[in-house]
Amino acid sequence: MVQNQYEAIVIGAGHAGIEAGLALARKGHKTLMLSISLDNIGYLACNPSIGGTAKGHLVCEVDALGGEIGRAADNNVLQLRMLNSSKGPAVQSLRGQVDKFGYHSYMKSVLESCPNLYLRQAEVKSILASDNKVVGVETMQQTFYAPCVIVCSGVYLKSEIITGTVKEQKGPSSFMRSNYLSDSLTQLGFELRRFKTGTPARIKRDSVDFDKLEVQEGDEGLYTFCTLTDSYQNKINCYLGYTNSTTHDIIRENLDLTARKLGLVVGAGARYCPSIEDKIVRFADKERHQFFLEPEGQNTQEMYVQGISTSLPADVQLDVYRSIEGFENIHIMRDAYAIEYDCIDPTSLYATLMSKSYEGLFFAGQINGTSGYEEAAAQGIVAGINAALKLEGKEQIVFGRDNSYIGVLIDDLVTKGTDEPYRMMTSRSEYRLCLRQDNADLRLTPTAIEVGLASKERIDRFNQKQRDIDQAQNRLSTKIDRAVVAGILGEDVGTLTAEQLIKRTALSPVDFAKVSNVFDGLCLPAVRDVFIRLRYEGYLIRQEKARKEQSRLENMQLTVTDYTTVKGLRAEAAEKLNKIRPLTIGQASRISGVNPADVNVLILTVKK
Repeated sequence: MVQNQYEAIVIGAGHAGIEAGLALARKGHKTLMLSISLDNIGYLACNPSIGGTAKGHLVCEVDALGGEIGRAADNNVLQLRMLNSSKGPAVQSLRGQVDKFGYHSYMKSVLESCPNLYLRQAEVKSILASDNKVVGVETMQQTFYAPCVIVCSGVYLKSEIITGTVKEQKGPSSFMRSNYLSDSLTQLGFELRRFKTGTPARIKRDSVDFDKLEVQEGDEGLYTFCTLTDSYQNKINCYLGYTNSTTHDIIRENLDLTARKLGLVVGAGARYCPSIEDKIVRFADKERHQFFLEPEGQNTQEMYVQGISTSLPADVQLDVYRSIEGFENIHIMRDAYAIEYDCIDPTSLYATLMSKSYEGLFFAGQINGTSGYEEAAAQGIVAGINAALKLEGKEQIVFGRDNSYIGVLIDDLVTKGTDEPYRMMTSRSEYRLCLRQDNADLRLTPTAIEVGLASKERIDRFNQKQRDIDQAQNRLSTKIDRAVVAGILGEDVGTLTAEQLIKRTALSPVDFAKVSNVFDGLCLPAVRDVFIRLRYEGYLIRQEKARKEQSRLENMQLTVTDYTTVKGLRAEAAEKLNKIRPLTIGQASRISGVNPADVNVLILTVKK
């Protein structure tokens, strides 16, 4: 046996690396996880929260597949809120404020106690390949071998921290950066690009005048990320505040001192998470911008100022923050900063997240150009599952746009690519009413069962929910007095049936909790699912028809090796198809430069 031989190696122990490593190890594969520092395992380097708009969907989907991020969030929650609760269920997303230090400790403990998973602190210097197959990695001290390697290096590749005129070669939160892996990827033929993101200052709790801010309380006991979590308790409030004209004037006067103006940043920034200086410039007509003040943990004074990230010099930052009502005397504990880093072009990957050039080499997380913990975790579990299936000689899984937000995320990356940090949003999904957060388990737990990542408890919960859904549907049609339902909903009974009452009533999360009292013994998620399907029955029927048509195209496999040989295909389309190498007609139809006529040519080619 070769020394230092493993079945799989995971580079990085962030949110992508954690899910990839756990998926492999839990499926019984001897897995080595290498981290540049064991102190940054699952570290929430930016905002101390999990979930958010569309991101909550991803967390629930990872949980449904047997991942850990949802359970970790529930176990370290400080406050949970359902975003967009006044809107329809398609766009409602759970967001949890978590204890960042507790979250790190929890994840580190989970990894340390997982059979088949071996943690090691080391910096990876290069990836080793032979005959277009990955064979292992070389660290600064040793060489490790494996037929599968998953790169989950986050934002650490030649990362640089910028505050004002100061540029430091560091990773997030001043962790050590990766200095050599970028060069190895370039030598292997991967195209690298520079992306940029940022983070706000951390301020001391005792220096804030909370009386001048608006309290943001959590929602009590309605939802959790993990289907195995029975309850939670909100522990700490968050707060809402606003910038003002003085704040904006200070920023305008110092725009020449931002990292980009000084030429210290060249990478593409995050469109949907702009710095406060970008907001002032892009939305010059706005008199104020809101921000949220969030606790970083129960046992720390540090608080995170969400919405006011900046790369201005430290002394200017202090003036900016102190110009805000409630912040007049605040003490900054950690300065805000911008961070720039290397990442790859994700169109070099298949939808399984395996490289098109090197068999057994997978990529997941911010190395693929995404932003956010949740997007990283989603890619991590997909890469882990597919690496395990490859080791087992089984067909890898492609998650479709029609069955998951994970499928939308990955398809966008590998088909369209991204020229800025990619963020998941509900508007990216064509079938968002079908792909709700509350039915993630119904959609994806069967996949977890099939690949062997569903625990007995998860399977039991899944089966019980299915039974409760059947019972709830039966009770609505045969046993429930419509007057009872109407009374709870505050509706005039008239001659309406219970089903008709539900269809005409927009139910809030609190309404669901009230109505569930009628369904004694049935779990709230099951009742919620039945009510939503009744309420939006017409819309769901239309979306289901569209999903079936899309599924037909997704099931038409493409095996063409050179599209320039396909008669009737335009030159531009052939060039784009040769670059992306889509797996299906459906994926080909979403490539920029491939028009409907080209798709028809491909369909005819497949039929022949």
